[in-house]
Amino acid sequence: MYGTVEVYGAEPPGVGLPVLSGSPCRERHPPIMNVRRSAAVPAVIAVVVALAGSGSGSGPAFAASPSPSSSPSVSLPSGLYGSGDPTYDGVWRQSLALLAQDAVGVKPAASGVAWLAGQQCADGGFAAFRSDAGAACGAKTLVDTNSTGAAVQALAALGGQDAVVGKAVGWLKSVQNADGGWGYAAGGASDANSTSVVIGALAAAGEKPGEVRKGGKSPYDLLVKFALPCGGSGGGAFAYQPDKKGTLVANADATAAAVVGLLGKGFGGASAAGSATDGSLSCAKSTAPAQVARNGAAYLVQALAKDKHLTSALAGAEDQPDHGNTADAVVALAAVGEGERAADSLGWLEANSAQWAKESGPAAYAQLILAADAGSADPRDFGGQDLVSLLNSTGPAPASVPASPASSSSPSASASASASAEDDDSRFGVWWTVGVFLVAGIGIGFLLSGRRKRQQS
Repeated sequence: MYGTVEVYGAEPPGVGLPVLSGSPCRERHPPIMNVRRSAAVPAVIAVVVALAGSGSGSGPAFAASPSPSSSPSVSLPSGLYGSGDPTYDGVWRQSLALLAQDAVGVKPAASGVAWLAGQQCADGGFAAFRSDAGAACGAKTLVDTNSTGAAVQALAALGGQDAVVGKAVGWLKSVQNADGGWGYAAGGASDANSTSVVIGALAAAGEKPGEVRKGGKSPYDLLVKFALPCGGSGGGAFAYQPDKKGTLVANADATAAAVVGLLGKGFGGASAAGSATDGSLSCAKSTAPAQVARNGAAYLVQALAKDKHLTSALAGAEDQPDHGNTADAVVALAAVGEGERAADSLGWLEANSAQWAKESGPAAYAQLILAADAGSADPRDFGGQDLVSLLNSTGPAPASVPASPASSSSPSASASASASAEDDDSRFGVWWTVGVFLVAGIGIGFLLSGRRKRQQS
């Protein structure tokens, strides 16, 4: 899941970065950093750090979600959602927007779908953004698993893009790591968020993720390996990836992503929510994907209990509510059949997410729509806002929209939609400074030594 940045699924050990939900961060990262993930951090940080993580075993991989940016450095295509610079999150935010529209019965504009499909490279992979999709992708085109996985989930849900989806799935399979997982960049160390994004893509394309193996390992094997054992601190949670000492550190964003991934679902997986349980939810020793997912859900319930939301710990700044990752947690709990346990958090999002979504743009609206859909809330009256109209207003006019008296009769919703289309560019300078500080904290030497040969085209 820009106007602000969410680092989906990327939190390096020892550095409390929020994730692109909103993870690819998955969205919902991402990571992107699924949007998925939240406090703003420049999307460029996500990409730079992702480059550094290849093969390190401890390097974070980021995928961008909503991102704060200055005026776009490239001209914006008419089919693209959002008015912020798409350089680092174009495909991610487009994919989440289309997926959320489809989830609520909106038929996206053909130009929006065509733009996303047209971003694909000949080898099947997707980069974060290609300003000239007519030019062939080269060695400097930075394709990544999060952009590709998100695009597959959206295009598979919409239908009519079998060739594009098939080629993308082929590329994802070709870059699977020997441990069964995926990193943000091809060949990069596997992380829970990127692996979960790819699982969602495989499932959306009709594949059986558990049967997609490399070196005898499936993506489920990788996620189970990243689960913290019951009984200790953070028991049931998932690590983004092991730290430099091989220690697993609980990460709420990675946990939300992994819970959905272990169930073989994607960003919109909770629309096919799991069956209600008998009310018990606790961590139990197991290597079975379904139980390990429930262990993660138990951890999320505990993490949400105090404040009803997850928190982002930004180096050098006070902790703050993480809207994107909270939305991802709601989706994860619904996917495992524990949606009722997320009711308070969904209520918190209704009361507190309006400004965050307005500043963050389409990926954030998409995350909220998916969370509302998962929690049986009305996305057209979410804390008094019509999230569907607000999302629609950030891109080309949809081909069709289901009748909705609330959306057609509410002048305030119309006004809010118009206002949401404008990015808050003044935030960029502040968050760029924060981003630079974060990169410095991670270590310049690490970034340079891990730099991949591919660069943004």
